[in-house]
Amino acid sequence: MSTDLNKLVMNALEDIKAKDIVNMDVSELTDVMDTLIIASGTSSRHVKSVANSVVVDAKKAGFKPLGVEGVDAGEWALVDFGDIVVHVFQPSAREFYDLEKLWSMEPSSRSADD
Repeated sequence: MSTDLNKLVMNALEDIKAKDIVNMDVSELTDVMDTLIIASGTSSRHVKSVANSVVVDAKKAGFKPLGVEGVDAGEWALVDFGDIVVHVFQPSAREFYDLEKLWSMEPSSRSADD
């Protein structure tokens, strides 16, 4: 099911011309989700449209988001499907939060002495 949803999300992002789409497998880093998809919109209106397109296409295919945040503001929108989380940013917000770097780093290991 996650593979079908992943393809659907990627197609929705590409269809509405989202920019710089990154699809990250984070299953080894967290139990919260398996896939993190990050994309950019060119303006607040585009960010809103991209996030709404993902939600509409997913619902048409029978996938219901667990939550949608930030669509009203349009700087950063999040669509949570559980195993897959989609972030859509304006470029300045994406650069500031740099989720690609954050989620590509392995957590430092702690010894029992810490």
